Amino acid sequence: MQFDQDTIERLIEQITKEVLIRLHDEEVRARTGITDPCIACGRCAEQEPAKARAIIEAGASRLGNALGSVNIAQDLARMIDHTLLKPDATQAEIAQLCYEAKKYDFATVCVNPANVKLCAELLKGSPVKVCAVVGFPLGATPPEVKAYEAQQAINDGASEVDMVINIGALKSRDYALVERDIATVARTCHNSGAILKVIIEAALLTDEEKIKACALAKAAGADYVKTSTGFGPGGATAADVALMRRVVGPEMGVKAAGGIRSFETARQMIEAGATRIGASAGVKIVREAQMAA
Repeated sequence: MQFDQDTIERLIEQITKEVLIRLHDEEVRARTGITDPCIACGRCAEQEPAKARAIIEAGASRLGNALGSVNIAQDLARMIDHTLLKPDATQAEIAQLCYEAKKYDFATVCVNPANVKLCAELLKGSPVKVCAVVGFPLGATPPEVKAYEAQQAINDGASEVDMVINIGALKSRDYALVERDIATVARTCHNSGAILKVIIEAALLTDEEKIKACALAKAAGADYVKTSTGFGPGGATAADVALMRRVVGPEMGVKAAGGIRSFETARQMIEAGATRIGASAGVKIVREAQMAA
């Protein structure tokens, strides 16, 4: 679906106001001690089983559940994109990444496009998927180039794509270009059954720009929003994850990435609303989770 620039601007303005109002309401609740009936603790299945059953019977296919209710390390591993994006990564290091991903049952390996085909071959027959980055790490390439790059990665075996938005266009308030940038790649991904995560590089944005970027990603049909490339001036923060979750609501995924090197940090991101973690320290994180179990 395409939107004209006036429609996009009205949509972004409406969403921005709504998020800022909710942020104000949360500050009031924090001061007064009054909370909503649902505090998003993530433990519906164990604390409210009757309500959980009713939700499922009403048609839900999945319920969110916080870490710790079944198997901390296993649950966490399935939320991790095991990542190796350094430019000098060797084939031996990529092979090690895939070995670790299969051993610990990570969600995906996240690699540069040139390494997708090798990963697909090494992971064939395993449940671990291949995720490719596109327009990485700057996002400063035309939408058509990003779409071509995404299609090539999918042809090579990727089933997930993490694209970087056009940050300069966002800061220039050229929202039509940002929306087209995302929508072009989203169509390419969805036509091949792949999912799209949109990296907003939050450390370069104001809170208002973060809200606008997430709203545009949602309007353009992305499946996830993602905090960071890991190559920018800062990585994921719990505050950014919480803000992104407020904007996109429960319908989209939120991926926290950049600087997540411990189980405690990963846990904080999940509690803030992340449904996927991008980390090069995945093995360390899962081992710490095993010790905490």
